[in-house]
Amino acid sequence: MSEVLLHAEQIDKNFGVTHAVDHVTLDFYKGEIHALIGENGSGKSTFTSCLTGIYHKDSGTFTLNGKEVNAKNQVDGNYQGVAVIVQEIGTLSGLSVAENIFLGKEDEFTKFGVKNTNAMNKKAQELLDSYGFNYIKATDLIDNYNFEDRKLIEIVKATHFKPQILVVDETTTALGEKGRIELFKVMKQTRDDGRCVIFISHDLDEVIEQSDNISVLRDGVFIGTVKSDDVNTDDLKKLMVGREMSNNYYRTDYNERVSDEVVLKGEHLTVPDEIDDFSIELHKGEIIGIGGLSECGMHEVGKALFGASYDRQGSVTLADGTKINDIKTAIDHSIAYASKDRDNESLVINDTIQDNICLPSLEDIKKNHILHAKDEKAFAEKFAKQMSTKMEGVHQFMSALSGGNKQKVVLARWIGKDSDIIILDSPTRGIDVKVKADIYQMMDTMRKNGKSIIMISEEISELLGMADRIIIMKDGRQSGEFKRSEDLKDTDLIANMV
Repeated sequence: MSEVLLHAEQIDKNFGVTHAVDHVTLDFYKGEIHALIGENGSGKSTFTSCLTGIYHKDSGTFTLNGKEVNAKNQVDGNYQGVAVIVQEIGTLSGLSVAENIFLGKEDEFTKFGVKNTNAMNKKAQELLDSYGFNYIKATDLIDNYNFEDRKLIEIVKATHFKPQILVVDETTTALGEKGRIELFKVMKQTRDDGRCVIFISHDLDEVIEQSDNISVLRDGVFIGTVKSDDVNTDDLKKLMVGREMSNNYYRTDYNERVSDEVVLKGEHLTVPDEIDDFSIELHKGEIIGIGGLSECGMHEVGKALFGASYDRQGSVTLADGTKINDIKTAIDHSIAYASKDRDNESLVINDTIQDNICLPSLEDIKKNHILHAKDEKAFAEKFAKQMSTKMEGVHQFMSALSGGNKQKVVLARWIGKDSDIIILDSPTRGIDVKVKADIYQMMDTMRKNGKSIIMISEEISELLGMADRIIIMKDGRQSGEFKRSEDLKDTDLIANMV
């Protein structure tokens, strides 16, 4: 057996009454990609956050190459040999690409108190070029780049100094095919160099394919470790939830007639460099799936339909003739939108669960034009519990929640608003199999109750399993359209994506 590189001994972390990590002892080996899996809130990210300096553990020790690691923050963690690529945005707006790559390490380019910006930019560009990201310019503001490109920059930031332990925390959910290929290259290079990758993902097929060993956490407790070659996805699901799980969580109906009533119409939608003359009609009680490769423009469609694209051309019109040109009009006319970029576009991350759920429904909660605190709390508790959000209470801040529980709050907000048209961009990104089933059931119930849904997704199985109609995009335009059918195959969709 390979030599132990990192030993975690009795790691414990609490958030109030919530025991997020419960005395976990675990070994990670040299030359290994070690997956860490579990349901949302199982403690995966909390465990690795204690290692990398995002959180401070309550007790226990991490020992790396015989030396204790006790990182005060992420930069300190880097100097001690550990790095993390997080699920959400991990770069800072307002700084250049180079400044983000070398954040906290500016001393490397400082002499006699003066920073040599040119040297830093040159080194950052050399690194970007070496990773094959030469189209990204070190001197550009980070804000000039989209969500996926910022994740690629984070890969460079976290790995250029060759950390002994690289934590990849749900990063693949933020990347398209190109980005995933690049990330997997970095992971395998890390392993082949005799270092270790701790890989967190809810995509169990991906976990089995990319990892050597898999450890399972459940409710903060270590359940066990298995070899990737010895298990299938059903085995992992059972370990995660403690019981057998059915794969039949998609819709089972076919050939159902969709209403002729059009509730929303987008005509000739164009956003420079994103969408080119895209049109769509959404019917009452219909789920439209929009898919394609990550850079195809589909994510911008959701923003455009919600009135959130400031430079949008074309029109979005409701059945009563209302034009949707801004977010307020969309919300006032019963349209909901959940962005792929949860932390920056769907949530107020430094506010409470209660405030996030109540925000779009404040006028509805008021009684005689007065907003009562007890009514806000009752409203938030009702819909947080309906989504089975794992929390201390609705007073808890969003920043303390796992990615999956943040997504539950996003959905709870719009269920509470009872919107008639729901635009969901990557609704199950970073969500475990059990919660996925709940979300799919919720969508099916909404459809049957006459709600209309646009689901934007990079998961082909999700499109095939849930949509009445699937629109495939390529280079900002529609490249294919398919009706729901048992005979429809993933290859039919892929042929129109590439």
